[in-house]
Amino acid sequence: MLWLTLSQVLMLNRNAERSAKIMEKFKEEFGADAKVSLVTMDLAVLASVREAAKAVLAQAPQIHALICNAAIAQVSTQKLTEDGFESQLGVNHFAHFLLCGLLYDRVEKSKGRIVVVGSNGYNMGLKRMNFDDLNFDQNYHDFTVYCQSKLAQMIFGYELQRRAAGKIQVHVCHPGASRTELAQDDDVSCMMKTMLTMFSPLGQSAEHGSWPEVMCATEDGLKDFAYYGPTERMEMVGAIGECNLESHALDKEAATKLWTISEEKTGLKWSP
Repeated sequence: MLWLTLSQVLMLNRNAERSAKIMEKFKEEFGADAKVSLVTMDLAVLASVREAAKAVLAQAPQIHALICNAAIAQVSTQKLTEDGFESQLGVNHFAHFLLCGLLYDRVEKSKGRIVVVGSNGYNMGLKRMNFDDLNFDQNYHDFTVYCQSKLAQMIFGYELQRRAAGKIQVHVCHPGASRTELAQDDDVSCMMKTMLTMFSPLGQSAEHGSWPEVMCATEDGLKDFAYYGPTERMEMVGAIGECNLESHALDKEAATKLWTISEEKTGLKWSP
C-alpha cells in the first residue's frame, strides 16, 4: 500500500477484484468522497513493478509514505519468478528494492517515509544471507527461505536508513502473529501450516497486524535502527512498541553486499 497524503491512499495490488472490494469498504468507513485508488502491480514480475512505478509517479505529485508490506510465505517447493529469482526472495525483497529505488526521489522531495515490513522470521532460519545460493537450488525449504527473504528486507531497510539519513525517514516493523489467509493455502508446507495454525488462536486480527505499519508511517519521534511491532506474548500481539532487534539484521558488510547484488539483479543502480 502507498499512502500519498492523510486523505488519499493509492494501493499497489495484483488482484483488481479484491482491491475493488477493499476500496468499497474504505469509502463506507471514511465516506464516499474518500480518495482511494488502485495501480495494478505484480511483485513477481519486475516489468510490472516498473510500469506501476511510472503510473504512481504520474498520479502522485507527493508520496508521504511508501509502505512495503506485500509478501508471500506459502511456497512449499522451489519456484522461480519470471526474472529468475527464488519466488519468496524475489517478491519480498528484490521487487520492493526496485520499487523503492524508482519512487525514492518523489518520497525525498515530499519529505516522506519508507516503511519496510519485516517479520520475526528474520531471527529464525539461517540468520545470515545465503549469498552463495540465493535461489536455494540446494536444500530448499519454504520456511527457511521465507526467513531468508524477511532478513533480506530488514537488512535492506536498515541500510536504506543509513544511506538516506537526514533526507527521509525509514522505519522497519513487523505485524506479529496476525490471522490471515496464509494457513488456508494448499501450497503451505506441513511445517508452515502447523506453525500458522498453532499461532492463530494466540494471534490477532489482520487489522491489528497493520497497526505497526500505520505507526511507522505517521508517528513522530521514532528511533533509527529500531524495530517496531507487538510487544506481548513473544512479540506476537499486544501494544505496539520497540521490539528486540538482533545484530545480524544490522550487519553492514552483508548490507553492502546485498545492496550491490540487488542493483545487479534488478538492473537499477540508485543512491539515496
